[in-house]
Amino acid sequence: MSRFERVRGRLRRAYESSRESVRARRTDPTDAPGPAGVASPTSPGPVAPPSATVVGAEPPAAMHNSTSSRDDADVPHALRIAAAWSWRLIVIGVVAWALLKIVGTIKIVVIPLAVALLLSALLAPAVGWLLRARFPRSLATAVVLVGGLAAVVGTLTLVVNEFIQGVPELSKKSSEGVRQIQDWLKTGPLHLSDGQLDRYIEEGQDWINNNTERFTSGALSTAATLAEVLTGTLLVLFATFFFLRDGNKIWRFLVRLLPVAARWKVDDAGRASWSTLVAYVRATVLVAFIDAVGIGIFLVVFDIPFAFPLAALVFLGAFIPIVGATLSGGVAVLVALVDSGPVTALIILGVVIGVQQVEGHLLQPLIMGRAVAIHPLAVIIGIAAGVVLAGITGALVSVPLIAVLNTAVRRLAARTVPDTPPDAVVVASQAP
Repeated sequence: MSRFERVRGRLRRAYESSRESVRARRTDPTDAPGPAGVASPTSPGPVAPPSATVVGAEPPAAMHNSTSSRDDADVPHALRIAAAWSWRLIVIGVVAWALLKIVGTIKIVVIPLAVALLLSALLAPAVGWLLRARFPRSLATAVVLVGGLAAVVGTLTLVVNEFIQGVPELSKKSSEGVRQIQDWLKTGPLHLSDGQLDRYIEEGQDWINNNTERFTSGALSTAATLAEVLTGTLLVLFATFFFLRDGNKIWRFLVRLLPVAARWKVDDAGRASWSTLVAYVRATVLVAFIDAVGIGIFLVVFDIPFAFPLAALVFLGAFIPIVGATLSGGVAVLVALVDSGPVTALIILGVVIGVQQVEGHLLQPLIMGRAVAIHPLAVIIGIAAGVVLAGITGALVSVPLIAVLNTAVRRLAARTVPDTPPDAVVVASQAP
């Protein structure tokens, strides 16, 4: 070893030993310096008393507890807080935008999975009943899924048959209604002449002829749409089956992907969110059934055609809160107007409004309020955003999504520790 290397090694060892002594002095609060001007093992040189003033040294910079440099201390506290919130909100907005883009790209998969989750929440209690009756899990899931599918197919068959039988009579009455409207336009307050009516009819026909190409292009794309609907339906059926049969296993697998410290908290929030979704779907089905029965009884009493299909439409529309049943009830009012005249239509309109009032002031607070507590403004905003992003499917999924997120965020933000699972194994470390 050369002399230069020996000297460098000695310098390095001296430097390391000095650093170690400084660290030990900083970390040991009981280590007090010796008398002034006398060196000690931990205080190698003279130490100035705390009240001493060093001549020529700059005064220490005033630092705030939340700052780490002089530059941060010079910035007003309110501006630093606003900047901290701003960049965090920007990051959240970018992540949300990226998630929306990803969901929009694979919506043909996301939408069927969302529908499958809703169906699983609806059918899960029935599967639980069969499991308690000692049915195998796969058999119980298959029985419930096939039974639900048979109920849907049977209902659609009845609706289509009644619609086919009533279309000729409704078309005849529609023609009579159009003639009555023409007579009202001539003799009513507008006092339109035959020439004006003919001109408006010709303009309508010209508009239809000019937009025939648009209608034809839409019809040509129907094949692709039907293929997407068929693919989505098959995906819904398969996903619903496996969600019902292996939903617990799938959730445990997803939870195991998280860090150990976060698993219990996320598992607690996820199971609470699932309970909220099940309660929401069951409450929605009950409210929709009451709406459909209430409006359907009056349609039968006043002998309105398509009473059963219109009641089924009200039932489906009620799954979109606040606005769904109103829009589907409006279709019943139009059918009553064409079939039985304005008086009967006004009565049906009053029935629809009355059912909506009962739903909004009695059924929603009594049934839905126990399931999920969501402000009506949040419901309206969620439905509007869902319609803009994904149409009717978005309006159907938006409210349960808000309910699930509401429960999940509340559970995750809670400071309570979730209960220890009954099958948890606690391993205690032995003291050395």
